[in-house]
Amino acid sequence: MIPQAFIQDLLNRLDIVDVVEAYLPLKRAGSNLVACCPFHSEKTPSFTVSPSKQFYHCFGCGAHGNAIGFAMEYAGLGFIEAITDLAGKVGMTVPDVRRDAPAQTSGVTLEITEALHRAALFYKGELKRSEAAIAYLKGRGLSGEIAACFGLGFAPPGWQGIASVFPDYRATVLVDAGLVIEGEDGKRYDRFRDRIMFPIISSRGDIVGFGGRVLGQGEPKYLNSPETPVFEKGRELYGLYQARAAIRASSRVLVVEGYMDVVALAQLGVNDVVATLGTATTPFQVHKLLKQADRIIFCFDGDEAGRKAAWRALENCLGQLTDGKEVAFLFLPDGEDPDSYVRKAGREGFEDLTRAAMPLSAFLLRELTHQGDLRTDEGRARVLRAAKPLIKQITAPALGLILRKRLAELAGLRQDEVDFLLEIRASERRPQPLGQIRRTAPLALQRRLLRCLLFAPGLAPRVDRAVVEGADVDAGANTALLDFLAVNPHLGDKVLLAVVSDHFRGSPYSEAIQEASAEILELGDGFDAEAELDGVVRQIREQRRSARLLELGGKPLAALSAEDRSELQRLLTERSAGVTALTGVSQVVINS
Repeated sequence: MIPQAFIQDLLNRLDIVDVVEAYLPLKRAGSNLVACCPFHSEKTPSFTVSPSKQFYHCFGCGAHGNAIGFAMEYAGLGFIEAITDLAGKVGMTVPDVRRDAPAQTSGVTLEITEALHRAALFYKGELKRSEAAIAYLKGRGLSGEIAACFGLGFAPPGWQGIASVFPDYRATVLVDAGLVIEGEDGKRYDRFRDRIMFPIISSRGDIVGFGGRVLGQGEPKYLNSPETPVFEKGRELYGLYQARAAIRASSRVLVVEGYMDVVALAQLGVNDVVATLGTATTPFQVHKLLKQADRIIFCFDGDEAGRKAAWRALENCLGQLTDGKEVAFLFLPDGEDPDSYVRKAGREGFEDLTRAAMPLSAFLLRELTHQGDLRTDEGRARVLRAAKPLIKQITAPALGLILRKRLAELAGLRQDEVDFLLEIRASERRPQPLGQIRRTAPLALQRRLLRCLLFAPGLAPRVDRAVVEGADVDAGANTALLDFLAVNPHLGDKVLLAVVSDHFRGSPYSEAIQEASAEILELGDGFDAEAELDGVVRQIREQRRSARLLELGGKPLAALSAEDRSELQRLLTERSAGVTALTGVSQVVINS
């Protein structure tokens, strides 16, 4: 696990303006900087970066966080990847990158990536020397420029080709990196032989593995690197590193099944394309793509195998869907794959096909209706039974509601009956009628106090712990924040939001702290946190005093202990001008 002290030091050295500006242009707007939000489509800038708080927030879609959070959301990096990438930019070395790894793990990881990089250079050099490999790529319509863009190479047919760049062919790292296979007899040979090589590049730009395609006939047609300490098939996507700019520009990503499909489409100018790595699309990959694009189009062959693969992709998408994002499915004509179709129909012909892709909702309902005959009661019951585990995975409120309505229509039932059969909770069944939507309540006192502490942590010593006692999340966040500030008194206002945001990531208070941090940016640097805090503390104490007065005043006098009577008289004295409703009780106590 990466030590918290290291993360704090990293955030102290980073400037969020530099991090964000590496990806998108910012314009000065008062004390902050603004841009059109990279996480949703907009024409008027609502994405705000605060140099004074080292925090970003979009007032359009609500995206917010610190420099680490931005690197994760924008570049699609994991937490450790983001920290490692940012640390490298300020000359820091991450001390430990895995939660349960020994101290030398980061060194082993670096050794593996260096070996993979050396192998990639070797394969690229071999491609230039192989007339057969060059002829094959030219025959597929690829230019030298596109081959260079994707770093394509060639693994020669010899059994120990990479021994020329790794003099110690017995080195452990060659097996760890998946470049060499060691048999039971101890003999070693290259994993990749006589294949076009496709380097798999992580979001950070590191080569983490390879895919190799046979030149002619042979099995397997594609061969991937095994999983290693730097490579998990379910977390990587081929071509994502090269496609990031195009995905941001189109807010769309096309997911295909083969490496050659990605490269062939890029050759004709369709650049927002990625490929899975020989396995079904995973929920993690879907989540990663939805953070970078508003629309995912899965492209499959039109045969039975393609439809089954599409259904597996749909199942892995359901739990990741959010309203405002779109997933669609494109089925190619029989006998075609993206590579062959784009060469035959051209870019425009292929784009016409993508525009006609089937939305996830339509594909889901179409496949469900194949589960039973809707003309019979038994068939409709089978359809609803098949729909239940799928619909329950959908957390996007609007899409879930619309699909349940459509199911009710198909089954000839009322929506509430379908909801009952699908075991949808009452809170999920129906949105609140527009006429009954309550106005936003005034900001709770504990939330206002949380904003004050985040804006000016130096005020923390003035807050009595009794003031933040409470069962609600904001009160808990205040207590946790006071504990954090007590052991981190050195943190200044400038980096507090950035450090606190990271410290409470994944905790029960993460959302409350993130929301309060975003509200601070809207308040601006002119916010008088000291006056606000004093007023909030007075109001909290007054509320608790009033509640205690009502509690004690509502009991028979004889039921009160001597301590309770003393407390009641003290409270009445403190609020003598504001307790007219309890004058009778006061008189009784005073005369007793």
